[in-house]
Amino acid sequence: MIKTKTSGYTKILEQKDFLTLSNVTNKQVQQLLNLAQSIKEKLAVGEEYSPLKGKTLAMIFEKSSTRTRVSFEVGMLQLGGHALFLTDKDLQIGRGETIGDTAQVLSEFVNGIMIRTFEHDKVEELAHYASIPVINGLTDMFHPCQALADLLTILEIKGKLSGLKLAYIGDGNNMANSLIHACALMGIDFSIASPKGYEPNSALVEEAVKMADSQGSVIEVVNDPFMAIKNADIIYGDVWTSMGQETENEKRLKDFSGFQVNSDILLAAKKDYIYMHCLPVHRGEEVAAEVIDGPHSVVFHQAGNRLHAQKALLVDLLS
Repeated sequence: MIKTKTSGYTKILEQKDFLTLSNVTNKQVQQLLNLAQSIKEKLAVGEEYSPLKGKTLAMIFEKSSTRTRVSFEVGMLQLGGHALFLTDKDLQIGRGETIGDTAQVLSEFVNGIMIRTFEHDKVEELAHYASIPVINGLTDMFHPCQALADLLTILEIKGKLSGLKLAYIGDGNNMANSLIHACALMGIDFSIASPKGYEPNSALVEEAVKMADSQGSVIEVVNDPFMAIKNADIIYGDVWTSMGQETENEKRLKDFSGFQVNSDILLAAKKDYIYMHCLPVHRGEEVAAEVIDGPHSVVFHQAGNRLHAQKALLVDLLS
């Protein structure tokens, strides 16, 4: 592993890697958000901030990406470092080299690894064998970087986190899983409405309920979108068919009938609600165009915060 001089930076996260929000604390998340806001302010006023000068992040993509690739690559550049874009076709891992060997080899060359892939086990195995930090850029189970950016967005717009209610309408997928953790950690009531058979993992929900109890918030799983949205401060959506589920598209469109977020269903939300979506979006499916393109939508502010939240992560893990 490349060694560089210490910057005197005091680390926030105790663990080497960032794979999920299930093993971080309320205080650590708040400190990461504070750091993200500080870094964002420096960029806004043109202040040079290059704590990662001379450092390199390997970015492994087995799933296509817009926001994850651009935000991590630009983030490393703005922090004074460098990012390498790698696909499984660029690496020997695509020809059968083990994840463990790949992790150990990359640990000799770079300072950190970000991976966007399918199986969450693959990320955990990579982190196990790597002697450098590993960041989960997305798996089929979790999307913690997006959730961290979402918390930053909510904090900036609402001025607080604790005491709010977030309603998630859709599949109990990786995005929902990370948002359950994020809301439970930060005292946000979380209500997810999914069709029967599409609810989030029950063991994960039970874990989140215990986390939420310590923060005085509530985790709720329902099958009625109106019930979830009632008095919500934040409405959150995602595509009904994620990458890798394309063969299920027709069935999912039928099963999710009645779960579109539109003007009618939003009458149950608070008047000053905000609409969030991790993007990309299928207008006319999970959300009406009038909503995602309307005055309550903050989806592009939210997308922009991927850069700032991840820069905080990179500084903390790679410094």
